[in-house]
Amino acid sequence: MNVEIISPDKSIFKGELNLIQLPGIDGSFEIMDHHAPLVSILKKGKIKLVDAKKKVDFIEINGGVIEVLNNYVKILVE
Repeated sequence: MNVEIISPDKSIFKGELNLIQLPGIDGSFEIMDHHAPLVSILKKGKIKLVDAKKKVDFIEINGGVIEVLNNYVKILVE
């Protein structure tokens, strides 16, 4: 899936991922390829990014919003 993570200052990440784990306000949740449409609020925590080669990266955020639509994920973070 195509993923874009944007802060008010800059683009943090743009690329293809297999899985994203996010800190939702009601608990952690994951987004995978071809996920159903979704809009959610994020709380302070870490976003886990997993690519096709199973490489794992983490991004620390102070909150934000996620939108999933047509296998495209846009995450606006603080």
